[in-house]
Amino acid sequence: MDPLIAGAARALAAGDPLRALNHVALRDDAPALALRGIAMARLGDLARARALLQRAARAFGPREAVAKARCIVAEAEIALVARDLGWPAKALDMARATLETGGDWLNAAHARHLEVRRLLLVGRLGEAEAALARLDPAPFPPASRAAHELVVAGIAMRRLRTKTARAALVAAEQAARRAGIPALMAEVESAARLLEAPAARLLAHGTERPVRLEEVEALPASGALVVDACRHVVRDTGTVVPLTTRPVLFALARALGEAWPGDVPREVLVARAFRARQADESHRARLRVEIGRLRAALRGLASVGATPQGFALVPRHACGIVVLAPPVEGEYAEVLALLADGEAWSSSALALALATSQRSVQRALDSLAAVGKVRAFGRGPARRWTAGPLPGVATSLLLPGPLPGD
Repeated sequence: MDPLIAGAARALAAGDPLRALNHVALRDDAPALALRGIAMARLGDLARARALLQRAARAFGPREAVAKARCIVAEAEIALVARDLGWPAKALDMARATLETGGDWLNAAHARHLEVRRLLLVGRLGEAEAALARLDPAPFPPASRAAHELVVAGIAMRRLRTKTARAALVAAEQAARRAGIPALMAEVESAARLLEAPAARLLAHGTERPVRLEEVEALPASGALVVDACRHVVRDTGTVVPLTTRPVLFALARALGEAWPGDVPREVLVARAFRARQADESHRARLRVEIGRLRAALRGLASVGATPQGFALVPRHACGIVVLAPPVEGEYAEVLALLADGEAWSSSALALALATSQRSVQRALDSLAAVGKVRAFGRGPARRWTAGPLPGVATSLLLPGPLPGD
């Protein structure tokens, strides 16, 4: 291998992009372009990094399919960091297959990790778990092992498996320290803080308090009937009733759960479920219909009894009723929740993650920007939105290949 290329690759492996640029900044051959692109990504200039990697991919010849595939995977990671979720997943899959055929199992595994991370962002947990199960992390070097454990922890947190998540984060921290890459260690620390941060709010007996992920996980075993406003389900120890596609029924269940052991006046239920300012006879008739549907849906968990003023929810087997609410609520709360990761998102990526139209997301972003909750930078297709500081850097981009003597 060219000594300058090898030196730049070693510098990137050690987390020093500036030293890598000193080796290849004035060169325009394909390997140098690829390394320059990775270094620029590490420094946070994602647009320039992507352009360099695209030039490198074009410059590699037909006999250098593996090298070209590495560039495609590196570009896919930049797209993920930039929250460009519309980047073609098929190209990443083809690049991974090329790397596997060429014997570059390490970068092929990295491509699989990128696929899993994208699936996590768009909420496809089952597919993410299935893809991750195809990887054996045992032979991974420290940096790749840290990335793998971060993905394991991300899935475990979404699945409310805090012990698994905590063990994965401990393993990720140990691997990151062995790798000696400060940016990777910072990423692990940031993920670990999520386990200690408030994950939801618990509403019971007219009080409200923040709860961590471990407390959320323990709720089903507490003996209480849980009205879960994070997942739009009602559950007790052994039964889960999903109401995701029945928003009116869930709004009624939540209002009744928040008032337990008291009742809720009919006028309040009409306002909560139908968003009507005043209840007329048609609203009252519709309320009776929806209450009947709620009784049928919750038959095994609770009864909905009529009172002189309205209705009350009475658990059949549980010792009480609690409501689990998101940490932040209100209009456009889901958009703010995605932007809370500190990364910069495009409106198209937000629409994809929320399974809604880009126009609806754009209206939400404009409204949030008007009150100073989000801000935008860039223009046209490069326009990005963030709720925190300006975008950070890509932390674990690819090396161009095994180094001499590795």
